[in-house]
Amino acid sequence: MKLDTLKYGFDSTTMPSDSLGDYWSPEVTAQLAEQDWAMTSLRDRLDLPAWQSFTADLPRDPYVNQRWKRMSWLALDGNGEVQDMGHCPMAQGGAFNDAESMADRLRYYAPLTETFLQRPDVKAFVRAWARLWNLQANEPILMQITGVRGKGQVDPLQGQGIHADGCQALSIMVVSRHNVTGADNHLYADKAGTRPVADATLDPGDILHLRDDRLYHSVDAITQQNAEEPFERFIIIINSRFVDPFQNRVLRRHFPDAVLNEAS
Repeated sequence: MKLDTLKYGFDSTTMPSDSLGDYWSPEVTAQLAEQDWAMTSLRDRLDLPAWQSFTADLPRDPYVNQRWKRMSWLALDGNGEVQDMGHCPMAQGGAFNDAESMADRLRYYAPLTETFLQRPDVKAFVRAWARLWNLQANEPILMQITGVRGKGQVDPLQGQGIHADGCQALSIMVVSRHNVTGADNHLYADKAGTRPVADATLDPGDILHLRDDRLYHSVDAITQQNAEEPFERFIIIINSRFVDPFQNRVLRRHFPDAVLNEAS
């Protein structure tokens, strides 16, 4: 099934509500329950140009060529408010990530800026996302801004191919997409890619939710559309409830009181 042909779960003619329960339409939760993925638009939920401005000062990714990135570990406190948990490296075991630049190693990145994290629409997004996945207080949430800019053709996932991120709850939102072709997302029921589930090209403000422990995903390479102009594509990746033992061991070491998914 092509995601492009699926009716978005959000009605853009409806004004956003301050209620977290109204942040996602009923179609989003229904689609997640029925098919393990859903796609919708948040263009009327957040100030997208403001979010795009935070891609300008992203540091270079020290592990992946031609990529920029920040990340932070967040959680809801007992009152349901977003808190910054502090520093912890990112870790993905080789069972979930085939890329030599990423698998079985600790990766350290600069945190998301305080200015970004204190934005009301960022806090509302994280709270609503946690509610969508029924997260408890003190469950670690990894939120990243990452992407590519430059010339020619690059592989934004640097060799990962069809993979899983080692968690149960995963969402990907495009923040900016300029002067590019490609970067089509693909979902599969198996790692070999013999059972395709859906394809989509996300525009800025589009978000794709998927149950990462049930589906695999990949993204096509990016090609510069107009050789005379720069290109870029930046995304938000947000995920939680890790099934990767490597990541959970590292989380336990840094956050002894965190609620982890260690039984999986």
